[in-house]
Amino acid sequence: MTFHIEDIYLQNPVLLAPMSGVTDLPFRNLVRKLGAGLVISEMTASEQLVLGRTDMVRKITQDSSGPFVVQLAGREAKWMAAGAKLAVAAGADIIDMNMGCPARHVTKGASGSALMRDLDHAMTLVEAVIGAVEVPVTLKMRLGWDHQSLNAPELARRAESAGIAMITVHGRTRCQFYKGQADWNAVRAVREVIDVPLVVNGDIGTTAEARAALAQSGADGVMVGRKACGRPWLPGYIANELAGKSAGVPNLSQQLDFLLEQFSGSLDLYGPILGVKMFRKHIAWTVDAAFAGAMDCAKYTKHRGLLCRLSEPEQIRDGLSEMFLQPNHQAWM
Repeated sequence: MTFHIEDIYLQNPVLLAPMSGVTDLPFRNLVRKLGAGLVISEMTASEQLVLGRTDMVRKITQDSSGPFVVQLAGREAKWMAAGAKLAVAAGADIIDMNMGCPARHVTKGASGSALMRDLDHAMTLVEAVIGAVEVPVTLKMRLGWDHQSLNAPELARRAESAGIAMITVHGRTRCQFYKGQADWNAVRAVREVIDVPLVVNGDIGTTAEARAALAQSGADGVMVGRKACGRPWLPGYIANELAGKSAGVPNLSQQLDFLLEQFSGSLDLYGPILGVKMFRKHIAWTVDAAFAGAMDCAKYTKHRGLLCRLSEPEQIRDGLSEMFLQPNHQAWM
């Protein structure tokens, strides 16, 4: 399955969703290495990026290999345009615009999916970013603000006319947040009005779900989000199976290798103190995913809690190694 965004060709149509607090540089690098077709930065606040806030500047740290995609959020055209220019100067090959985040702290500032309540204003941002940079600009949205305003097709049509190169639609409204089930069939209404590549997002965590989402939406690709937490191999796994290649779930030893590689990247990016703090959630997610079906699940959960309270990197490495290489060892269980 070929997939391209203007003249940028991807190895497969399985993308990693931009997720705040998750898709930082170490995680993206690992997910890309394990076979995802495209990975996208954490949502980056355009105004704060331009003003030089440290954590926002860190979020646009370039990936080890391209294409490098920076997702920007904001409510003012001037900041979105300036942020896009800074991201491209930092090496971004693609700018992705966020009009889908449902978080209250984002929407109360009229950013994210709140922009779907005023499409005329949303389009001023689209036009400003496209006019500011020469790289492809893509757009991520939801079905609408609520079920009384399912305006994703209208926004998509207008955005394509302005020059947007790819559109991703999460199959929920903002008011649903992450409740219920993503409606992949509702995304087909967007497919019917645009010609640029369409990506479907929401509740995709298996190959069967990816196939169903593609069939119901008519999309060209799928985006894996929360179900990749603790499973950096998942997008690549789905991509291989969609391509008809046999793919096995990594064993515990392999998952440990992935986790330790990501941990080293976290320490390099954030430093030893913040690096440990930022990584704890990844420990928790990975342990939960790896041992979900274990008979002694409660014991693994207890040990996970102990690991997440450690502060010395070597202690964390040793504890993870014991857990993943000796999963039935009574010394820690």
